[in-house]
Amino acid sequence: MQLTSHGAALEVTGSQHLLEVNGKKLLLDCGLFQGHRKEAHEKNSWFGFDPKEIDAVVLSHAHIDHSGNIPTLIKHGFNGVVYCTEATESLCDVMLLDSAYIQESDAEYMSRKHSDTALEPIEPLYNTEDAEFALKSFKGYEYNKTFEVIKGVNVTFREAGHVLGAAIVVLDIHDEEDGKDKRLVFSGDLGRYRLPIIRDPFVVDHADYLLCESTYGNRTHDPAEEGMPALARVINRTIKRGGKLIIPAFALERSQELLYSLHVLIHEKKIPDNLPIYLDSPLANRVTDIFRQHVELYDEEIKKDFKSHNPFTMRQLKQVASVDESKKLNHFIGPCIIISASGMCEAGRIRHHLKNNLEDPKNSVVIVGYMAENTLGRRIVQGDKAVKIFDKLYNIKAEVVILESFSAHADMTDLDNYVKGIKGLKKVMLVHGEEDQSKPFAKRIEAMTDAKATIMTPQVTIDL
Repeated sequence: MQLTSHGAALEVTGSQHLLEVNGKKLLLDCGLFQGHRKEAHEKNSWFGFDPKEIDAVVLSHAHIDHSGNIPTLIKHGFNGVVYCTEATESLCDVMLLDSAYIQESDAEYMSRKHSDTALEPIEPLYNTEDAEFALKSFKGYEYNKTFEVIKGVNVTFREAGHVLGAAIVVLDIHDEEDGKDKRLVFSGDLGRYRLPIIRDPFVVDHADYLLCESTYGNRTHDPAEEGMPALARVINRTIKRGGKLIIPAFALERSQELLYSLHVLIHEKKIPDNLPIYLDSPLANRVTDIFRQHVELYDEEIKKDFKSHNPFTMRQLKQVASVDESKKLNHFIGPCIIISASGMCEAGRIRHHLKNNLEDPKNSVVIVGYMAENTLGRRIVQGDKAVKIFDKLYNIKAEVVILESFSAHADMTDLDNYVKGIKGLKKVMLVHGEEDQSKPFAKRIEAMTDAKATIMTPQVTIDL
């Protein structure tokens, strides 16, 4: 049995991990790499394996850095099943179509911009037709149901507590090569405890091997309970300045958690009840509709709360649909909140809002999620004085506020506790983390357990 990481090894994007067992090949996640445009296109266009040889895909959740390259995989010859949870299947119906639309739009923009050069027209990785075709390969399962994906490999999805439908993937394997039964657990993206809306992560009681994310392997978050008060403070001081709050947010989960937090703050009179809130992301609007359909996945406290106060229907909220409506926000006078995608500021309408608002010191940019290396979001977070958007430089004069308490990723304490809770571990393989996060985590694992910790390296195969 062998494992090779072809993405999200020593980096936090583009999750792809290839498990080879019993003469079959199983791909865990097939995400898009996000970063410099040229580098991203090159990485996403090339697989370190032959897609025709992949027998099945198991998808941990719908975030694009985990699901977004499935249409490319199918274009290159994969013709098997993509297994995921039922909610993930519903979400990918909109996530992948949106990804195709963004790629088509970006390719058209760049080709038009460079039409007077000798460069070949830029082609998207895949188009809407490719995404629609890829969705036919998806098969959704409930949590806690066991099913076979390839010969000798049974999968059970457990709650990951990260986003709606996100799964910890438990693989029970009969390895014909040595005749042994083995359990491999793939964490996907592990969530935090006590986050609003969705349930806490499920603790797997035993495993031989753990393929674990390490996004925050050496950092702690502010307690989740501090998120709302901190958000209220930046809202109120921005209102006093007469400015706008621009919040880049992933369309999936983070946007909905923000709406819930704003609803609570308004209900508790912590922020004004007449403050306009714009959800300016067609994808986030569609995802919010899917949230309404999956109440069974909410935690019990939120289910009760939503019966009397549904944040997705509060009167202050305007779900922006058309491009023209989005453009009108540039001329809005007075304080407001604009939540827009993409979460790392690499695509979508958020770039336009940043372009139009970064240079006004009355405004605030509120960062509520992880920003990968070489993204526009990371450059804002790391304190750059100016950033390039659409090939033009903009000075950052707006207040930049980072609220890590809103992170949906487990921090180092959560990760340590999770690993310690799994009995019988022989080896832990770390992925989805930059080296300064995964290295200290690996050392702690070996100090607190009997397991060997390995940091996965791109394209390097290990034996299990």
